[in-house]
Amino acid sequence: MFSSLKVRNYRLFFAGQVVSNIGTWMQRIAQDWLVLSLTGSATAVGVTTALQFLPMLLFGLYGGVLVDRLPKRRALLFTQSAMGATGVALAVLTLTGHVQVWHVYLSAFAVGLATVVDNPARQSFVSEMVGPDQLQNAVSLNSANFQSARLIGPAVAGVMITGVGTGWAFLANGLSFVAPLVGLLMMRARELHVVERAPRGKGQLREGLHYVAGRPELIWTIVLVGFVSTFGFNFPVYLSAFADDVFHAGAGSYSLFNTVMAVGSLAGALLAARRGTARMRVLVVGAVAFGALEIVAALAPSLWLFALLMAPIGMFGMTVNVTANTSVQMGTDPAMRGRVMALYMMVFMGGSPIGAPIAGWITDAYGVRAGLAAGGVIAALAAVTIGLVLARVGNLRLSVGWNRGHPHVRFVPREAQEQLAPAA
Repeated sequence: MFSSLKVRNYRLFFAGQVVSNIGTWMQRIAQDWLVLSLTGSATAVGVTTALQFLPMLLFGLYGGVLVDRLPKRRALLFTQSAMGATGVALAVLTLTGHVQVWHVYLSAFAVGLATVVDNPARQSFVSEMVGPDQLQNAVSLNSANFQSARLIGPAVAGVMITGVGTGWAFLANGLSFVAPLVGLLMMRARELHVVERAPRGKGQLREGLHYVAGRPELIWTIVLVGFVSTFGFNFPVYLSAFADDVFHAGAGSYSLFNTVMAVGSLAGALLAARRGTARMRVLVVGAVAFGALEIVAALAPSLWLFALLMAPIGMFGMTVNVTANTSVQMGTDPAMRGRVMALYMMVFMGGSPIGAPIAGWITDAYGVRAGLAAGGVIAALAAVTIGLVLARVGNLRLSVGWNRGHPHVRFVPREAQEQLAPAA
């Protein structure tokens, strides 16, 4: 489960990201709660989320082109420094009492600009640290890292918001970026796996798009992730509205929802690290289960039942995320990985500028239960549809039968199904 941590450079990267991710989750909770406190509007929370991910939607592909050209470690030193400075600036505005909602909007957009390069650089840098044999494990542990921080960050943020205010959470996030910067500086460059950088030239963006378009296993995986993330992952809107409007609780309940979801997400990431392979059927089944559980959670009558449902939702959501991420990375040529991962992250994160305002509008107009249920329905339908498309592309058919007294459902090659037909 932890085999990639044997690599020294990856250990340094992993340790730095633990600290930084805790700060990131603290800022997310504080940012959403601050906007809700300043405006009283779930739509404003959705706008903040949209602004943070809008740069990825607009410029994500160009970020991938840059990442394929640049040294990954040098690019990360720049982007991590920029995000740390943004957190400190927002902390100063909040602690001095001058913060306004447009300051939070601007801060979210600035972080999004840095993310345009930071995300594909971090994703593709993993393979340079650990090599292809440990890539699946390292990607899964990165997700476990992020979700472990999610267990700590929201809890600490809840205490700080109710105790000393949101400004201190922003400051903690800004200072947390010191850890990954130190880790990057301590790495041994000679131990990195050499990947040839793409030379500067025309048509590289178009080349990346053609590369993905010619591989159904890549394009349909990215499309499925796009539907799930755009309509199903709007938890900053849903969870804050459930805490405030449905259950009439405070920031502590909002942190509780995020923490329980993180427990499930961490379990999903660790299970992915144990699996060792990324199977498309796991991706499709995980997305269907994720959408179905969101529909159930939308109907939950009590705060505690809703909170408990966050655990399996987090687990299946992380299963979708890790399985898709790993299958895309492992199915991509190293020279194209920056552009392909930029497209993947653009779809995964860039869907929020579309989905978050829609979710906020549905929440304000029809109630948060309707918004969460609608997201679950769209995610589940997309998973079923794309699963059938992938089966058709792969020349597969659905096989239903019994195995040792239990129902057995799976996709098998059409040739195998046809061979079994006469015998049946």
